[in-house]
Parts: sequence; structure tokens; C-alpha cells
Amino acid sequence: MLPSVAAFVLSLLPMTRSDRPVIYQVLPRLFGNATPETVSGGSLERNGCGRFADFDDVALSSLAELGFTHLWLTGVLEQASATDYPHRPADDPDILKGQAGSPYAVRDLFDVCPDYVDAGRVATSEGRLGEFRELIGRARAHGLDVLIDFVPNHVARSHASDVRPEFDLGLGDDRSVFFSSDNNFFYLGDEHAGGGAPLRLPNAAAPGCDGRFAPETDFGRVTGNNAITWAPSMGDWYETVKLNFGHDFTSGRETSHLPGPTAGIDAVPDTWCKLDAVLAHWQGLGVAGFRVDMAHMVPMEYWAWAIARCRERDADAYFFAEAYDNDPAKLTDCNVLDALLDAGFDAVYDDPIYDLLEGLYEDGKWCNDMDALLETGERFHRSLRYGENHDEVRLANPETWGGLGAEVGRPACAVLYGLGRGPLMLYAGQEVGEPALESAGFGGDGGRTSIFDYTTVPELAKWRADGACDGSGLTAAQRDLRAWYGELFRIVAQPAFTRGETFALNAHNVDNPDFARVPGEPASGHWLYAFLRRDSESGQAFLVLANFSPSLAVTGARLRLPERASEFLALGSGRGFKLVARLGPEWSARVSLEAEFELPALEPLAAALIELLPRE
Repeated sequence: MLPSVAAFVLSLLPMTRSDRPVIYQVLPRLFGNATPETVSGGSLERNGCGRFADFDDVALSSLAELGFTHLWLTGVLEQASATDYPHRPADDPDILKGQAGSPYAVRDLFDVCPDYVDAGRVATSEGRLGEFRELIGRARAHGLDVLIDFVPNHVARSHASDVRPEFDLGLGDDRSVFFSSDNNFFYLGDEHAGGGAPLRLPNAAAPGCDGRFAPETDFGRVTGNNAITWAPSMGDWYETVKLNFGHDFTSGRETSHLPGPTAGIDAVPDTWCKLDAVLAHWQGLGVAGFRVDMAHMVPMEYWAWAIARCRERDADAYFFAEAYDNDPAKLTDCNVLDALLDAGFDAVYDDPIYDLLEGLYEDGKWCNDMDALLETGERFHRSLRYGENHDEVRLANPETWGGLGAEVGRPACAVLYGLGRGPLMLYAGQEVGEPALESAGFGGDGGRTSIFDYTTVPELAKWRADGACDGSGLTAAQRDLRAWYGELFRIVAQPAFTRGETFALNAHNVDNPDFARVPGEPASGHWLYAFLRRDSESGQAFLVLANFSPSLAVTGARLRLPERASEFLALGSGRGFKLVARLGPEWSARVSLEAEFELPALEPLAAALIELLPRE
């Protein structure tokens, strides 16, 4: 595949926030669970479960020291589950995915998962929420803000709040119609696919299941992924029901009839009012912001209204969106990532660049293919970048990312975390090379750690070392990897990365045979990626290099800096600079802009962040 030869400088608008979050995504269920030998599909009693208490001062201090500013506590909201509690019976297995249940099939939008709470406090909402508030307080004491999921598109079929029952979704709905602007759900009629009532769920053959959910015997509701059928499939989000924001999604993407961002609480659809109460509830408990699930499936008008109200309560409330522009379910004809930013989000997922880097090993992509993905305007510096998250595969899994192991995270994250000014995210276990080798039950296959089951993250448990959080159970290579991520975070917290612009260099070296060209290939830039970052205010500048090759070292490679790079670096004619590697192999050099210059040697799967200093 021949690479793109587009060359450009990104001169973009600043972020709306001066702070740059470095987010640690972590499921409390997994973080503190060190059960040595779990069984597939095991119960909480058998396999164990992490708790809020596992985020103690020792753990939080270690996370803060590594460079994190925020904790995204994934799966905090009470989900449908097979575990029984005195205040809450277990859910019907027909509407469950896994024993623990899906964190995105929320049963009570106002409560926390009881699995995480001390047994002496689990029976009352005051006890459960009080323990969560204490965790927020501990995190803040270590300089960490807490983010949680906001899941606006759908809820569990068993949704009912015992904390704020007056805000239960579905109360007062007219079930005789598919759509009404003030209904909270979409209701099935006899004309819809699947043969009519009762609702028939797809896992009737599973143990303990019969394919029925008693509350939906005489009526049925549309699934969270917009499946309008009485008989959803295993591929559907059958355990969830879609929320209605006052727009009939079957009528298209035109949502301009919905209220504007300044509408009063009495002038918006009922679902908006109830979800505003949800957001206010968690803000009142001290939550600093929200990772929003499948934000593109919700009208942009709602986001402009909801985020504005949250910022009236807390001007610094932080919102970042999981969203995919290629999903036909998006509710805008334009690029939905840009639309979400326009609606008030601080950041959006950068799935395209993640996919491109994974595609170097899975789809025959070249590093040069990155250039086309950088021309995204304001969004470039407002994209959240990650090497892993709970939906994506583990970098270290032997069946993914070319089977190269945890070391592939070095070039990938050097590029991902160095490219722009947006927030950064690391998924718990990534920093110690968790490979996700075992199937935990419903989930866990395909290189992912299960979010549906009571299980562990074995390599993370070795770092936790029974609560010491000192990495004593890790190998030397794992300790080195974790320290490397910490050093990367330290460097990209400097002005060239938090305030600077980006100048891509591969396009200027496509025809440079000395730019680590692979023997026999017609162009350079297959495995080596290079770009500059510079902050005009401080003058600080860096060169970022990443060798993605699984087997070829970069030796004797030379880099061309075009005249525009000289302008970008604000260096006059005839001037040069000193290069000093701040991350990667120890290296320094003095170079001039008048000629190509030699790059440091890079082993396979290595990266270097090199500071450019005025030449003495």
C-alpha cells in the first residue's frame, strides 16, 4: 500500500479547558479482586469482587504519582445482576449478560453497584452512596477527580430506582403507541417484527432461562440498539431498552424541532427532565464529570441543553463522548464528533487513529496513512486518545496487534499521547501488560477483559500485591513498562504537548530512501512515524519518533526537515539546534537545518521523544 504524500501544519483552536486530563479507566469490580483461581461464569461469592475500599490511600497515591489526574470509575452505576441483596433481588437471567451483568444495562441511575460496598453499609442507599462519596473524597485528597459513566441511550429492562422512585423511567408512559414525545420508551405494536406479545428473548436455551421477561408479557420495548422487534437476537442489546428524547428515530435525523439550550425545565421532554435529575444527583455527590456512552445516538439538542445545565451547577463539569461517526444510528447528517463538540462536549473518542495504528498489524496500513486522519480541524486537539479501553482488545493479547505483546504499546502510545492537546486515557492493566488470556464467562474472549463477569486482571493483581501497590509481583520487564508510561505522561505534560501545535514529517520523507525504508518497498514511511510539537509561547519543541516494526531496527536513518518546518520551529536561516532524547535510548546530537540529519537508532517497537534546544 503506497502512503499518502499530503504535507500540512495543524494550526488549530485551543481547547476549551486549560487542564489536560490524564484518565485512568478502571472497573472497581476488577481493580481490587485478587482471587487466584476464578472459574468461568463464577458467582461473586466464588470468584470475588473488587470494592470501593480497594481505592485506598496507597493505591490512589501510586496512581497519582504515575501521572493520572482523573479516575474514570467504570460500571459504578447499579446494573442488572445475578447477585441477590436484601434490598434488591437478583435479576431474571433472561435479561443478563454475565453473572455480574453489563455495566451498560443500568438498573438504578441514582445508585451505585452494591457489589462494591461494605456488607455493613450495603442495605441502605445512604450507606451505599456514602461509601462512594468517601471514595471521591480520598481521590480528591490525592489530586484525582472522579468521572463516571452516563448512559443516556438505554437502561436495563429491569430499570427501577429505589433511591429516587419519583424519577423512574416509564412512569405514566402511553404504551399503546410506538412514539409519544413525552414517553420515556418506544413501545412495540402488533405490526412490528417478531410475532407480537409476549417479548421473546434470545437466550431461552441457557441455564435458568425461558426466553421470557415477565414484566414485558403484555407489552414490549425497543432495544438499546434500535431493534424494533418482539424477538431480539443475540446480536442485539436485548438486555436494554432505548430511551426516547422526544424524537422518533425512525423518522430520520432531523431533530431541529427539539427545544434549544436555554429551554426551561418545563419546556423539554420528560426524559430530559429525569436525566437532568440524574446528572444533578451525581454532581451533588462530588462527581467531576462524565464519560458518555454512545453519545451519537442521542439528539444534539439534548446535549446542548443538558451540558449547559450541568455547567450552571459546576462550571468545570467535564464531558467526554464515546461516539462513532460511521454508525448509521447517529442523529446528525454532519460529522457527529464535530457536532458533539459544538454541543458542549470537552472531548470525543478518537477511534479512527486508534484503528489506523491497530491496522498497521491487522490490515496492512502504513504509518504514512496517519496523515489523512490529522486534518480534522478543531477536533484534532479535542480528541481523547487511548491505546486500550474496555471495548477494545488488550495490546498484549497474543491474538491482537500482531501478537507482539505489551511492548507494542510503546510506539502506539508515544504517538497517540504525543499527537495533540486532548485528554489521554489508559485502561487499568495496560500499564503492566495485561494480555486478557482467559474467558471469564459471558465475556472475556477476543483479547478483552470481561466487563460482564466476576473475574480478575491477573497482571494488575500482581502490581497491587495484596494492597501494597508496589509491583512486587511483577517481572522486571513489567515494572519497566509501567515506569515508561509514567515517564511518557511526565513529558507530554510539558508545554510543547499541552499547548503546542503539530507538524507531521512523514509526508516530507516519503521519497527519502534513508527514512528507514524497508528493502524492496517503493516508498518510505511504512513502519517509522515522525512529527514535531512546538509551543510558541515558551518556544519548547520536541521531535517524536516511533518505530512500529515488529522486527526491523531503525539504524542510520536520516530525516529531512522542509523549509516549512523551519518556519514552524521559528528558527532563522542558517540556524541549527541541539537534540536531546528525553524518552527512549540515551542520545544527543547537534544538527543544522540545511541538511538531512541522522536519527538515533531505534529497536523494533521503540519510541523516542527528543527535545529540540537552541544550539549553543
